[in-house]
Amino acid sequence: MQSVMSNNVKNFSVEYNPINQSNEFTSGDYIAGRIAFQLTTDCKVESLWVKMKGKAKVRWVEHYGKAVVVYQNKEKYFSIKTFVFQEGYGNNVVTQGSHTYPFTFQIPQLNLPSSFKGSHGKIKYTLEANLSRSMRTDSKAKTHFIVMNKSHSDPMLMSPQQGITDKKMNIFSSGTVGMEVNIEKTGYFQGEGIKVVAYILNKSSRDIRPKYCLYKKYSYFASSKRKVETKKILKEVGESIPPSAGQSVTRIITIPPTTCPSILNCNIIKAEYRLKVYLDVKYASDPEIKFPVVVLPSVQGSDDEQLSMKAGFEHNSNMGVNMNFMQEPTASPPPPYVDYVTYPTSTGFDGKS
Repeated sequence: MQSVMSNNVKNFSVEYNPINQSNEFTSGDYIAGRIAFQLTTDCKVESLWVKMKGKAKVRWVEHYGKAVVVYQNKEKYFSIKTFVFQEGYGNNVVTQGSHTYPFTFQIPQLNLPSSFKGSHGKIKYTLEANLSRSMRTDSKAKTHFIVMNKSHSDPMLMSPQQGITDKKMNIFSSGTVGMEVNIEKTGYFQGEGIKVVAYILNKSSRDIRPKYCLYKKYSYFASSKRKVETKKILKEVGESIPPSAGQSVTRIITIPPTTCPSILNCNIIKAEYRLKVYLDVKYASDPEIKFPVVVLPSVQGSDDEQLSMKAGFEHNSNMGVNMNFMQEPTASPPPPYVDYVTYPTSTGFDGKS
């Protein structure tokens, strides 16, 4: 929350009430809050309004010799504005003292992308308040709130994945190595473990180790250009497998609870994740398999609600071959920009007009 002090207006602020322990909202939720400020003298107000907005924005700089090019883009989802006092409607005189004006908005029931902040872009949902008076600087305040997309209906999220690879060794090591890797599904909640089952066949003359790497891939789009940001989230190493041996190896790779949920429904920002399983082979390039992983927001609410939501991801453990695992996750188009008509003027919620 940000506060602004201007002339006879003190401690101008806008706040909202959390609706759950994680302080996260989703589309369709109601968000209630208040505008608050103090006046050192009586004051005539031209207008007092509060606005709720949702938008995405990207920006980065590239150098081409001596030329510097700035790439930027934005996407708007909604803008809802309501007046407490509106210019031209009544004698809007507010008396000296402390004042609080409650408000309630409903977040539009759209396929909104989750809140996000990366190196070159962000998806942000905000509440803004503005107090305007004649011949005075406007008093302004802003706060942001977190929106999470909790639509988990895509059947792709329950699809098991399988990958197979083998590699012939080079001059420094004879034989071949290969592996078949299975994971149970595609969509996982924050903090959930990915069960990785691998059968590894080592027909080489050297020990090999299975390794696991979960990494993020954030993409930003502007002016037909794409800026990609990749970073390892975690890396784990398995036990060595000796020459001329085959072993079945199971490993649980736990997604950190703080991992940002995947974003696949925004035109200018994508937040994607990959799980790479590979074999560490000395003096040779490592055979590897990559799986797309969709990170879902952790389940909030009662134990019954959590069980109900997670039940949608339970399925049998029959891991048949799924050759679609190399495809990029498809994203539904982003919601259209909604510019709501402002509400008619109203009297102050504290009884003052």
